[in-house]
Amino acid sequence: MAQFSVRPRRSLGQNFLIDSNLLGVIGRAAELQPADVVLEIGGGLGVLSEYLAARVRHLHVVELDVALAPALRDALAPFAANSSLHLIDAMQLDLAVLEPPPSKIVANLPYGIAASVILRTIEELDTASLWLAMVQREVGERFAATPANRAEYGIPSVLAQLACDVKVVRRVPRSVFYPSPRVDSVLVRLVRRGPAPPPELRAFVRAAFAHRRKTLAGSIAQSGGIEPDRVRAALEAIGKPPGLRAESLSPTELRLLWELL
Repeated sequence: MAQFSVRPRRSLGQNFLIDSNLLGVIGRAAELQPADVVLEIGGGLGVLSEYLAARVRHLHVVELDVALAPALRDALAPFAANSSLHLIDAMQLDLAVLEPPPSKIVANLPYGIAASVILRTIEELDTASLWLAMVQREVGERFAATPANRAEYGIPSVLAQLACDVKVVRRVPRSVFYPSPRVDSVLVRLVRRGPAPPPELRAFVRAAFAHRRKTLAGSIAQSGGIEPDRVRAALEAIGKPPGLRAESLSPTELRLLWELL
């Protein structure tokens, strides 16, 4: 940071990974292979970038803050032949133009966009088979939640689990970052087992959870425009009580309900 006159910007959610002891944990959890093409979003100072680039066929690093470009270019200099630096907002990046296309996403994700980035890459990067992301604890637990954890279970849980097996790998201490964040972090891993849900199913899931105090039939009727009686009949057809709320149904059951409607 001193060498490149870098100051963390909290407005961008910058908490730089500074503890290299965690890199081996990340590498093992990401099951890195020499043939992998990895997408890292939020390159920061390049600590993780340097580790990844030395172990994979190609590394794409995405970073919004141009002030970090000198540090990242320095970290990637020994790997010029197998790395690419993209100075752009990750939510604006055209994922389809990344060449070679990523097979894995491994990143210390900025907290503000972590959930959106994971869901977007599931939907738009059908070449990706594994995600290993450092995220805020609440975000990671939300992705991995089941109907048994109703407080955390919701739209991100369902949309991710319709395509992937999701697991929180481990908690990450605040001391591995600078500045130390005000929240706890976890490593969450997603392994693809199928295609992303189609847009119509994604819209159905969002409508189902849009009004959590209402029954599933009421929430969908208000947000999705489907008559409550049709939803209740579909619930009974899959062996469920008609007055259930969305958080009582697994991703598989919600997909089945959508197919019936």
